[in-house]
Amino acid sequence: MRDFTSSKVKSIKPSGIRKFFDIASSIDGCISLGVGEPDYETPRHVSERAAEAAAKGQTFYTSNQGLPALRKAILEWNEKAYDLHYGDEEILVTVGASEAIDIAIRACIEPGDEVIVPEPCYVCYSADVTLAGGIAKPIRLKEENQFRLTPEELEAAITPKTKAIILNYPNNPTGAIMEKEDYEKLIPLFEKYDLLVITDEIYSELTYPHPHCSFASLPGVKERTIYINGFSKAYSMTGWRLGYALAPKEIMAQMIKIHQFTIMCASTISQYAGLEAISHGDEDVIKMRDDYNRRRQLMVSELQRIGLPCFEPKGAFYLFPYIGGTGMTSEEFCLGLLEKEKLIVVPGTAFGDSGEGFVRISYAYSEKALKEGILRLERYLNKIRK
Repeated sequence: MRDFTSSKVKSIKPSGIRKFFDIASSIDGCISLGVGEPDYETPRHVSERAAEAAAKGQTFYTSNQGLPALRKAILEWNEKAYDLHYGDEEILVTVGASEAIDIAIRACIEPGDEVIVPEPCYVCYSADVTLAGGIAKPIRLKEENQFRLTPEELEAAITPKTKAIILNYPNNPTGAIMEKEDYEKLIPLFEKYDLLVITDEIYSELTYPHPHCSFASLPGVKERTIYINGFSKAYSMTGWRLGYALAPKEIMAQMIKIHQFTIMCASTISQYAGLEAISHGDEDVIKMRDDYNRRRQLMVSELQRIGLPCFEPKGAFYLFPYIGGTGMTSEEFCLGLLEKEKLIVVPGTAFGDSGEGFVRISYAYSEKALKEGILRLERYLNKIRK
């Protein structure tokens, strides 16, 4: 019998994050600092609005683009928060930011097109490029540059086949940010080589202490930019699966076609919840962000205390300490930590080969779990050092 599976799909590695998550589920007494998911429940008023929608029978399909009221609220919120100016033909509500990333790539990438993917990065980017028939071209970002993309690194990666680049700031897994001046240095290269920019800003509301600068807000970039955001991180709505994309209407028309044929529309109940969150959830975001900032400061201080070098993250809710000094690979370190101390962190290589020598620790957990995690990590390091 022939092999009915796709060679293209088989060439993609399974998620390194899920691998450790699945292992942990079978180990008693295990503590996980590995998953990028807020430990807060969705704000009550948001869940209540969803329940109200269900009770009222507001459970039918919405338009492909999403609820008109939600689209309007998203556009107004982004204009107020980040000075982004888009119209109703330039927005699409999606099943999480992940769907938005996937269809943005599929709508624009032809077979053989190269897409620059700065690493370490979120796990789906290169896979989505491969599934679209494109070729992912990684750039190895450096801790000495605070994991920011430099013009020199960008230009060295560009070839005649380069069509697009994916930016992700605040960054998963490093917690790095890009400021306005950093972006301004890159824009001449985007123009010179006529590149599409897909900017994933799902952690935009989680920056410390400076407010986020959206790439899409800078002058002259709107027509070459697809902006992606969502509700999962800022509003603690991961399981609701609600995101959105903003893009020039010519690009958006193609994205909507893919969305029509694969999804139809995002969950109606989730959309009503999202409308409540973006309309009345600012105080919830501020409270969570302040808590994350305290945890961030605690964890950076504790990693310094136990002698594990770590770049200070300024966004998201991750730390990316360097473990290369132990003489172990990222995978070996994480498997040993799980075996010896029942603590889960994620190998840096789950986020591309550029993550070798690092591990990702999430501080989107309770302070009690973080302190216990540090104790177990310290014991493990002491065993290695002996």
